[in-house]
Amino acid sequence: VQLQASGGGLVQPGGSLRLSCAASGFTFSSYRMGWFRQAPGKEREFVASMMRMNIFANYADSVKGRFTISRDNAKNTVYLQMNNLKPEDTAVYYCATHNGSVYNYWGQGTQVTVSS
Repeated sequence: VQLQASGGGLVQPGGSLRLSCAASGFTFSSYRMGWFRQAPGKEREFVASMMRMNIFANYADSVKGRFTISRDNAKNTVYLQMNNLKPEDTAVYYCATHNGSVYNYWGQGTQVTVSS
């Protein structure tokens, strides 16, 4: 199983970024996918998840209305569109796959920095 996250970078407050996570080594369409983040000195936290068929998305309260998770099962890729970014969104963002019980495989992370 491989999860390759990309799309991070430096953006000003109020800006947007789209993260991508390319998956391989498993039947992508059969698994829930999630995004998490970890800021310096803080624990990793849940950001968003999406069930197998591009429905039933869940979001952390801190990102509702600003972030949108989506997936393209034909491309084995999950996305996180992040709008109206705030400095507190600064973190390393990770994608992960859920096996029905836990998130068991994790990507390497991509850095998002929101700063003026």
